Amino acid sequence: MNRHDSPDRRHAAAWCGGWLLAAGWAGAFPLLSDLGPHRAWGVCAAVGYLLAAFAALLPTRRGRPLSIALALIGAVAVPLLALVLAGQGQSEVGVIERSGALLLHTGTPYLAEPRTVAEYTPYLPGMALLGLPRALLDGLPLGGLPLARVAGDARLWCAAAFLACLLRSAPTGRRTARAAPTAPPVGRRTVLAALTASPVVALPLCVSGVDLPMTGLCWLALTLAARRRPAPAGLALAAACSLKWTAWPAVAVVTALLATTAGRRPALRAAAVAVGGTALLVLPGALRSPGPMLHQVFAFPTGRGDLPTPAASPLPGRLLADLGPPGWYAAVGLLLLAALALAASLLTHPPRHAAAAADRLALGLALAFLLAPAGRFGYLALPALLVLLARVLPASPAPTTAPTPSPVPSPVPSPVPSPVPSPVPSPTPNRGLTRPWAAHSSSPTTSRPAKAASKPSSTPWPPGCPTPTSWSTPPPNRAPIGTTPLSPSR
Repeated sequence: MNRHDSPDRRHAAAWCGGWLLAAGWAGAFPLLSDLGPHRAWGVCAAVGYLLAAFAALLPTRRGRPLSIALALIGAVAVPLLALVLAGQGQSEVGVIERSGALLLHTGTPYLAEPRTVAEYTPYLPGMALLGLPRALLDGLPLGGLPLARVAGDARLWCAAAFLACLLRSAPTGRRTARAAPTAPPVGRRTVLAALTASPVVALPLCVSGVDLPMTGLCWLALTLAARRRPAPAGLALAAACSLKWTAWPAVAVVTALLATTAGRRPALRAAAVAVGGTALLVLPGALRSPGPMLHQVFAFPTGRGDLPTPAASPLPGRLLADLGPPGWYAAVGLLLLAALALAASLLTHPPRHAAAAADRLALGLALAFLLAPAGRFGYLALPALLVLLARVLPASPAPTTAPTPSPVPSPVPSPVPSPVPSPVPSPTPNRGLTRPWAAHSSSPTTSRPAKAASKPSSTPWPPGCPTPTSWSTPPPNRAPIGTTPLSPSR
């Protein structure tokens, strides 16, 4: 491209290239994936991204909004509606909706004796709240209608929670990132719409949506901590930690961020709110069914349950666990070493802003997913999304209020009397110098006559200087300013 091209054309080309990359990534799913929901999403999303790439090159100001709208329609709206009406999706959607129905009717989201993998609930009790709309709508007479089926789908509520967190954490300014002066402004809504249409958000939103609420809450907690708001950050952490226990490392990262930016007491306050809120949300379900919760939430996802977990991607931890019990313990040992290394980095090099904290949390989660005895490649989308959020939605810094300086009075120069003119002695013979203008001092501290100050000079005073009231008597025990001893001269 010619270097003399306008910035608008360069930015249009960048948007076009981004949509083309997304189209290529989505088009690979119908060819490589063996999951029906992923293949259906890939077909719809690839068409939408191609149309968005062509719309981004339109020589009008509506080119970018049109491209984002086409990407949203092709990658989110059409595949999500088709999958919901067809009742297709990953197994996580059915697990969330069933746990919500169990929580509503039995008070616990866990089955006492699950017989199949689909009957396991590998989430903490907070996740069941996202399945309550389906349970409530199914109890209505019109619960079987397509509209009720769409409104009660857990994917919509997961997406709503995710977008609400992004809206709450986004800066309030017009521009969301530093750009060149010639770059057109990108509003907050434009960035959020483009992020939602991107493959890293659109794919999980349409087929599962289970990791989106936790990711949004973790990002919200990081941005609130960067703004030095410990109590709201702790509440966001409590909500995230009550969904999945993989969000628990975020407590350490947020605490380190607050300790650096706000101090030790706000950091401890946020940690206390996070721990107390998590206990308040998790303990009722744990006390009602402690055995099923321990077995389904902790043993099953790590490969120690009665049934093998479907998370069997060939990651390093999974390959070690396949070697038998020694390999499983080796994977767990490496996982603990990674956790200790992350904790040491938080102590020695704590993050100082939300982006650095998001990168540190993303690194810890990526190591955990790679070294876990059971995992999937799709789990790595969570740390990738955190890094992306830190780049496209920079958190507004904490408001810094400079201390108001105490009012300092303007220096008023001290009035300096005019110098005493040298007296001209009279030519009186047989007598010394006479000073007819000398007067006896009225000072109580001396009994000898004192030299009287000269009369005020006719020279005007500088502006702002107060006019002296009397210069007849000098201050006690202090020589008049600007006077010199008189010496007789002829």
